[in-house]
Amino acid sequence: MGYFLAFMSVLLVSAAQLGMKWAMVQFPPVTFSLDFVYAVLFVHPLGLLILFLGLLAYALSMGCWFLALRRIPLSKAYPLLSLSYVLVWAAALVLPWLNEPFSNQKLLGVAVIFIGLLLIFMPSKHAQQR
Repeated sequence: MGYFLAFMSVLLVSAAQLGMKWAMVQFPPVTFSLDFVYAVLFVHPLGLLILFLGLLAYALSMGCWFLALRRIPLSKAYPLLSLSYVLVWAAALVLPWLNEPFSNQKLLGVAVIFIGLLLIFMPSKHAQQR
């Protein structure tokens, strides 16, 4: 159950990042004026809704994270957070409204993260002998 909660936390935080990125692109440049407030509230209400849903996803992610930490060791849980980097990068490439460019350098960075996760979670010979 602990790993399920950790993965839910990763999925929720990834969804939060993607949603908030989309929402922020919808808004006009930030100014401290009534025109900006009017634009956010009345011209871009969907962006505001997605922004709040992203914040809610963050809050739910933290709840899942707290529950996961009660059930699995921190040395196993914490590296799982780096999965969100992989998920957000891949989704940013695939989702057309984010229009992120592909680069081999970023692919290499994501591969290093993924290989690191495999090394952390691969059983060691010492653990297998017990």
